[in-house]
Formats: sequence, structure tokens, C-alpha cells
Amino acid sequence: LQVAFEQLKSRLAAEGIFDEACKKPLPFLPNRISVITSRTGAVIHDILKVAHRRFGNVPIQILPVKVQGYGSEIEIVSALHFVNQLRNSDVIILARGGGSLEDLQAFNSEIVARAVFASEIPVVCGVGHETDFTIADFAADLRAPTPSAAAEMVLPSKTDLLRRHVSASQALIQRMYSSVDMRRKRIQEISRRVVHPRRRIQNHRLRIDDLTSRLAGRMSGLIHRERERLDWRVNAICMHMPPSRMNQLRNRLRQCRENLCFRIRSVCKDENARLKAHTARLKGLSPDAILSRGYSITFALPERDIVRDADAVHLGQAVEVSLASGRLHCRVEGKS
Repeated sequence: LQVAFEQLKSRLAAEGIFDEACKKPLPFLPNRISVITSRTGAVIHDILKVAHRRFGNVPIQILPVKVQGYGSEIEIVSALHFVNQLRNSDVIILARGGGSLEDLQAFNSEIVARAVFASEIPVVCGVGHETDFTIADFAADLRAPTPSAAAEMVLPSKTDLLRRHVSASQALIQRMYSSVDMRRKRIQEISRRVVHPRRRIQNHRLRIDDLTSRLAGRMSGLIHRERERLDWRVNAICMHMPPSRMNQLRNRLRQCRENLCFRIRSVCKDENARLKAHTARLKGLSPDAILSRGYSITFALPERDIVRDADAVHLGQAVEVSLASGRLHCRVEGKS
């Protein structure tokens, strides 16, 4: 039997059945555990006792099989196939108590090793005592030294999980408070530096008024200077030119005055148009004007991050919608 054990072990190892890369990871907390073992003996009681102590509300499905003697290999393989067909368990415990090499022969058979390897559900093998090694141990995703140890490996301690949960919750709450306080200080600091849009609009209005006043002053000065030059030229013409020349100059003077008035009106019209355009652009840049046209700003709660993409929120999440007048507190019921 020992020679057959070594030969089978070498052959299956050459095929890669024992490779670590083929081992499937165990779930952190299985929803259901299937136990394949004998209906009699202390193994099943030890597993149930350990499971009740570590995480008592996890369902355990027991599949009783023969673990030694004639037909035991077929029953073990059938039980493995049955659990994989049901697909209602997250992990399988294959276990039995200690015994001689002859007693453990079913777990040293090739068909059992291949069935364990082919299982899509992770298999934990806890056969015999700590010093006992079987072919099924090498083919399994995890070997446990004893059946009780297999239950220990499969199930985490609920007490430890609750303790870690409380510790993590306290740390999360502390970090949340710290983050909120830091962000509040940041917002206050930014608020002190950011100029309010109304104030910026008022500053632009004052600048426009100043430019308008300066433009009017320059236009008045230009008109006054042009008028003085025209008067000087008229006087010079009247003093040095004959009457015919005077009529021509009068007509030219009238034409110049008309052109000057037309130019003044044109310049005033262009400047007024520029003034209206600047005013309209300032109003269009105001956030209040954008909201008054029917737009809104959506914040994801509780962080109040601005939502720009539907993937940034999940179903059932609370959001806050800021409108031109008031706010809406909503909850996401669908996305598209």
C-alpha cells in the first residue's frame, strides 16, 4: 500500500494536480458548508461543535458516506459530484477520523483525488490526525491536520469579527469626523478668498461706469477742440479770403460739422453696443442666471460631491438638488 501510495502521488504530481496554482481560495465567510463524512463517529460532532462555537448561524449540509471499506470511494466521489451539481454550498469539508493506512485507503484512491481536484467548489480535506497524509490532502485546495481544524479554517470567529467590526466602525467614524472637520475648514478658507459673483458683477459695473464717464469726457474734449479749430479757421478765412471762397469754406465747414456729428453718433452707438454686450456677458456668467434658466446642481450625499456622471451615484443613494429657488432632497430610484 505504501508503494502504491508513492507511485500514485508521483504520477498525479507529474500531471499538475497538486500544483499550488490550481488551488481555489476559500470564501471569507461561507453562506453554507457541505460536510462529507461518516454518519457515525465523533468527527461530525466535533465539526458541528466547532462550527457552532465560531459562527453558529451558518447552515451546514451533511452528506453521510462510507469512509472505509468496499464502495467507500464511489460514495465519496458521488457526494462530491452531488454538491457541485446543487451549487448551494461555498465550501466542502471532506473529513474522517484517524486510522491505519488500510483504513485511509479510500482517501488514497485515484478517483477520489481526481474528484477533489475537479470540484468547482473549494475542498478542505481533514482526514486523520496531524501526522496522517493522504492523496486527497494533496489534491484538496487546503489540508487541515484534523477535522476540527478544518472547521476552524473554514469559519471565522464571530466574536473576533464583531470586535473587528466595532473597532473598524469607531475608526471610520473618527476618520469621517476628521474629514468633515478638515473639509469644513477648507471651505471656510476658500470662502474667505473667493469673491462672490455679485461682488464681481458690481465691480465690473463700476468699471463700465468709469469707462463710460471717461469716454464721454474724451468725446466732449475732442468735440470742443475740433470746434475751436473750426472757429479759428473760419475766422482766418473771413479775414484773408474773398466772399466766394467764404461760401465754399462755409459749405465745407457745414459738411465737416455734419461728418463730425455723424462720427460722434457712430462712436457713441458703438460704445453703447459694447457696453450692452459686456453687461449681457456678465449677466450670462452669473450662476444665479444659469439656475434661473432651469438648470440645477446635484450633490451626492453625504459628501456633497457634485454629480457629473450617473455612474457616480448608486441606486437608493440620497442626493440634494440645488435650484434657482430652494433645494430638493431626493433618492436615486433609477439610472439611464
